[in-house]
Amino acid sequence: MTFLPVFPGWLLAAVALAALVPAVVLLFPVLRPGSGGTGKNHLRGWLFRAAMLILLALAAARPGVGGGTVQATAMDVDVYLVVDTTSSIAAEDFGEGARLDGVRADIASLASELAGSRFSVITFDSDAAVRMPLTTDAGAVETLASVLTPQVTDYSSGSSVTAAGPLLDERLRAGRDRHPERLRFVFYFGDGEQTTGKAPGPLKVDPSLVDGGAVLGYGTEEGGRMLEYAGLPLYDQDAAGQDAAAEPGEDSEPAYIQDRSGDVARDAVSRIDLANLGDIATSLGVPVVHRLPGNPASDMLVAARPDRLQRVAEAPGTTHVDALPGRVELYWIPAFGAFLLATRETVLTVRKLQELKGATA
Repeated sequence: MTFLPVFPGWLLAAVALAALVPAVVLLFPVLRPGSGGTGKNHLRGWLFRAAMLILLALAAARPGVGGGTVQATAMDVDVYLVVDTTSSIAAEDFGEGARLDGVRADIASLASELAGSRFSVITFDSDAAVRMPLTTDAGAVETLASVLTPQVTDYSSGSSVTAAGPLLDERLRAGRDRHPERLRFVFYFGDGEQTTGKAPGPLKVDPSLVDGGAVLGYGTEEGGRMLEYAGLPLYDQDAAGQDAAAEPGEDSEPAYIQDRSGDVARDAVSRIDLANLGDIATSLGVPVVHRLPGNPASDMLVAARPDRLQRVAEAPGTTHVDALPGRVELYWIPAFGAFLLATRETVLTVRKLQELKGATA
């Protein structure tokens, strides 16, 4: 089962907590010895209300399982891939590999599943740059993804997770002005780690320019170490990382980026920042999808509003590609439970109003 929340996870957790606190507070007087069960009816009412809010929070988390397909055309879609290439993307907490391995695999999956779309690749570290302008050559996109590397360690001086915003906005506006009829999807690949020492600034992207997409997050809260990268040519990324680290001597062990903020230097650890990723997603008007090893491409594609793709697919004269993997939504189950509880609450409220009206008559 997977989740594609319509609101940040911390907000859903806050709603659930706010629902439980009043019920727990009311529970203590009822359980106190000698209370005689006083207040049980009042407590029961709060428990039903708490259950209703929790069910609503669960529905907003959009649980679902893989299944089904979405027929789509890719001929009327521009896909912008925004990739974090800071040193933290090399952190070794993506299964048995680095976060960059997951980014490469996901870019290849998107290029394959949305073959026929026009793709543009923007990377950012200390600066943002267009690595590939809009092209229908999905093979070129996959090739570019396979040779993506982190920023050279010696050149790294801190980065902002929103550094690519102005350039992305510029490219989106240019695409809209040239082809206003096309949909524009944005996929942001990163870990959300801010290393400039300042809070992230606004992304500065007009959300009306974005028709769909997702913010794809990589890494764990436990974090991972990062190999130094010296900028050697990449034929095999893993081998290159070891070669770069072994430059001083053939038998040298791979060198990891060091944290020298304390008295003793130690291996630096990078951790995912889902809060920053959530802010970026809000700025773009798309959901966050935390990517883990083995996650199917369908999670990314469902997050990208496939209903928009389906409407394009049904338009006369369009060229179709194979059906995209879909997702069976289960949010309606807790939503229906919340509806039943809300109906009960409405009936009880109407009865009380009638009783008050009769008492004052």
